[in-house]
Amino acid sequence: MKATVTTQEQTLDEAFESLQYVFRNEPWPEYQVRAVWLRKLKENLLNNQEQLCQALNEDYGYRSEFDSLLADILPSIQQLNYTLKNLKQWMKPSARHAGLLLFPSSVKVHYQPVGVVGVIVPWNFPVFLSLGPVITALAAGNRVMVKMSEFTPATNRAMQAIFAGMENQIILVEGDSHIAAQFSALPFNHLFFTGSTQVGKRVAQAAAKNLTPVTLELGGKSPVIIAPDADIQSAVDNILLGKCINAGQICVAPDYVFLPEGSENAFIATYLQRYAEFYQQNNQSNQSGHIIDQRQIQRLDRYLQDAVQKGAVRHQIQNPIQADEGIGKGTQPCLLTGVNDNMLIMQEEIFGPILPVMTYQNVQQAFDYIRNRPRPLALYLMSKNSQLIEQVIHQSYSGGVCINDTLVHVGAEDAPFGGTGESGIGHYHGHEGFKTFSHAKTIVSSFAWLSRNGIILKNRDLAVKLMKKVFLR
Repeated sequence: MKATVTTQEQTLDEAFESLQYVFRNEPWPEYQVRAVWLRKLKENLLNNQEQLCQALNEDYGYRSEFDSLLADILPSIQQLNYTLKNLKQWMKPSARHAGLLLFPSSVKVHYQPVGVVGVIVPWNFPVFLSLGPVITALAAGNRVMVKMSEFTPATNRAMQAIFAGMENQIILVEGDSHIAAQFSALPFNHLFFTGSTQVGKRVAQAAAKNLTPVTLELGGKSPVIIAPDADIQSAVDNILLGKCINAGQICVAPDYVFLPEGSENAFIATYLQRYAEFYQQNNQSNQSGHIIDQRQIQRLDRYLQDAVQKGAVRHQIQNPIQADEGIGKGTQPCLLTGVNDNMLIMQEEIFGPILPVMTYQNVQQAFDYIRNRPRPLALYLMSKNSQLIEQVIHQSYSGGVCINDTLVHVGAEDAPFGGTGESGIGHYHGHEGFKTFSHAKTIVSSFAWLSRNGIILKNRDLAVKLMKKVFLR
């Protein structure tokens, strides 16, 4: 399949080389130039937000305006505002301590644009997960090629308006998995990927052939621990936010829940009741979104059937989407109890509205279970217990943690977001995102009249004595 580029028909190589050429002619843009780029992005995004929501709705069959504004448009605008506010400070050289050995020289770190950055975008949040890395890559002074998902064609067309007038900074590419493989093989100066762990490994292998550094934002099974002291209704509300936005098709969506033995029935009843209140009453049933396509519906149905055949019990939530409305009808929101590790649903990231529920006799059992599995992208604890909170922070491994909340750490504009282990490599957002797409170049400046090296070479015996007496201690 041929790649499609926004401004003209180009091959991937031609598109990449055109951005390389532009970068070579302006390799270190001033603050004013970068600010103009970011303001242009913001203007285009604000002017086209309605079209983006309509396009997302078209790609999904149904996706509420609430979901698209909250999870795609709003965080993109917030990142743009925060970056514009802080960019001038980020660009300043950072003075460092020279130490006695280098006195009286000065040491500074300059953050240099790396060049042309590649960004591979998934289908679940194609606006925010393209603009998030693009914003900090442009802020760092780079040029960007963006490979959009083939599963969001309407949104891809709408994104062309977001990048309009920025052809010398951003090129948008469309195409299938073959184009994605070719894209990953380009000699980018940095390659940013959001998607599954399996595909992320292939992207990293392709990038390694060019020694291209990568940032991999992957996924995994993000657990929720409900502590004995937690309020069940509050915990359920927090989980529903993470499990119902975009029908749970989120890399940091709660994947399974641990709760105290004996509280299972109360949790199930509360979950069903609160879901009905939020999505089936007060004329809000239309806010329950669709699974994006039949391929994903069939995958989720396969997980469900496998779990039920192996002994799991399904607790059904009535789906507000009518069966004759097409895509999205296949997999209804539900809870699963009686699950075990032999089930596909406990082996694979769910990425949908199904929620397995497990119990523990002692909360340490939940910690041990999580610690013995691949490190998740997020971990959620519902508790007021300070000891448990400290245990989650210091004795667990995950990309991020929310206490008495879910999802929201992704929107923390002044904090890095990223995974660890199988959930990802590296991070972005805010200042850390600026640094991800910059080369930290150390500059040591010595006075022209300084004859330190000549003195050292001429007096090596004395230098040895000084090193032993002054420095080697």
